[in-house]
Formats: sequence, C-alpha cells, structure tokens
Amino acid sequence: MAKDLNHVAIIGRLTRDAQLSYSSNGSAICKFSIAVNRSMKKDEQWIDEVSYFDVDFFGRPAEGIKQFLLKGKQVAIDGELRQNRWEKDGQPQSKVVIHADNVQLLGGNAGGSSAPAGGYSQNNNSYNGGSGYNGGSSYNGGQRNSYQQPQQMEPPAYDQGMPYGGNSGGFSEDIPF
Repeated sequence: MAKDLNHVAIIGRLTRDAQLSYSSNGSAICKFSIAVNRSMKKDEQWIDEVSYFDVDFFGRPAEGIKQFLLKGKQVAIDGELRQNRWEKDGQPQSKVVIHADNVQLLGGNAGGSSAPAGGYSQNNNSYNGGSGYNGGSSYNGGQRNSYQQPQQMEPPAYDQGMPYGGNSGGFSEDIPF
C-alpha cells in the first residue's frame, strides 16, 4: 500500500516574536507565525499577496532558537502540516499549522540581530556546527542530546611525493607524449 506524503518547505518572515511555553510533561513548545510573500500579475500590474502560517516547534531546540526568532527575522521551515482539532462551545474547531522539524535562520532583520553559526538536527537533537542557506543557522528537535564542537576545515597537507607535486608547482616527471 502506498504511503501518503505530508512535507512542507517554506521561507518567510516572522510576524511577531516567538512565544515559548511548556507542556504538562515539561516539553518546550515554541510558537510563531510567518508571512510568505508572493508576487502575481493582475491587469498588467504586479501585486504582492501575503499568506500567513502558524508554526509549532518542540523540544530543547525550541528553547535554544527562541531568542533569535524575532519579528521580521527571515526563516526557512521544513516540516509537515498538522490539523489541530478541539471543541469550543460545543462546536468542533480546527486549524492547520506547520509542525516544524527544522527551523533555519536566514539573512538578517530590521533590528540587525545575528544568530550563531550551527544548528540542531531534528533526527538526533545534536548541535552540528553547520550553517545553512545564505549562511543561516538551523535548529531542529529530536531524540539524542549530544553536543559537537564546530570543526574548522584544514587544507590537505602538501605532499611532495605526488606525481604532479613539487615546490615549483610543475610536473616532477616529463610527460610521456
């Protein structure tokens, strides 16, 4: 039997500062909304259309990124759509929200605040020290709690024994043709 697919990847700007709360079992819940702009042509004129989406982000990574989720900040969200259902005054209610697996900080905002390089991974809840789109940082939820220090890439050591090596930058042997 074929499995259904529910995956969202979206980039937008926060419409307000993120709010952090905790569930009854102590798990962090970071809630925020993003605005996504789309240009469309209407009667020989380009107009902008804005869509708004609510985002829920859970766990320790939600606590870590909350301080950087400020109004106007551009973020990339990777996750899935979830339909929250409840009853109010005897009437069934529902709302579709983005359940974020990965939140990535992009660019800057009007306040000029910056975020650290690196991020958390939803799959293993570890800090990976990597950066994402446009030098942004990603933060995700997950299950394993480990921290890995960002590593600096070193160029490979120069090997004079290589056939095309040597201090002159030329060939160490004559070309056979």
